[in-house]
Amino acid sequence: MYPELFHIGGFPVNTYGVLLALAFMAALFVASRLGGRDGLPRERLFDLGLWMLLGGLIGSKLLLMVAEPEYGQDWHNLLSIDFLRSGGVWYGGFLGGLLTGVLLIRRYRLSFWKVTDAFAPGVALGQSIGREGCFAAGCCWGRPTNVPWGVEFGELAHRVTGVPVGVHLHPTQLYESFAALVIFLILYWLHRRKRFDGQVIGAYAVLYGLTRFTIEFFRDDPRGDILGLTTLTHLSTSQLISLVVVAGGVVFLFLRWRRASNVTPAPDTASA
Repeated sequence: MYPELFHIGGFPVNTYGVLLALAFMAALFVASRLGGRDGLPRERLFDLGLWMLLGGLIGSKLLLMVAEPEYGQDWHNLLSIDFLRSGGVWYGGFLGGLLTGVLLIRRYRLSFWKVTDAFAPGVALGQSIGREGCFAAGCCWGRPTNVPWGVEFGELAHRVTGVPVGVHLHPTQLYESFAALVIFLILYWLHRRKRFDGQVIGAYAVLYGLTRFTIEFFRDDPRGDILGLTTLTHLSTSQLISLVVVAGGVVFLFLRWRRASNVTPAPDTASA
């Protein structure tokens, strides 16, 4: 793998960082395109996307501190190379970005569900690209395996992320990357055919939650334990969050669908 693309003087340009930037730009492009289709102002969506990125970065780091308490025990660890290089916890980034979006959408006086429907496919596309960065860096690695598509990481990746060397591992980064690409295609198709606002973000919650829950069985990197729940349930932190997200997504879709079905269409006075 290639954790570093090249050096500018003594400063390494990491593959993960470059792909993360590309993921953000791709997600924002898709969101602005779909938002424009729903009549949302594109300039507001770009502003919103930038602030949500910042909120997502903060949220991912905060959840990492909760899941990995050793980072929070000494504030000096928050400035360590290991902590800064870490991408954080995805669900923390999602929740941080969502909270930022909720606050700003009200301020910008935009339709909340139209905005989330516009961003959901872009988020899935960004995940697909971002996980390729994880694969290049060697983070989020999988369990040892004998399957033909197992991968082995190099010494440089081991020094950066701690990934085991000399052993074939499940390429869980690629599993999620390909799955997220499929989710993006489904959501992009659904956006044009949705029956009610909020249907796309609800579908994303269910599809990604199921995907992440499944892939976690193949992952083997340290992912921490919140309140001892991982030890108690034998499920990872992300799996527990995934169960909540899927259940919430199903309930949300049912309630929105029932509400949309009960809306009586206005009479067509022109044809009358």
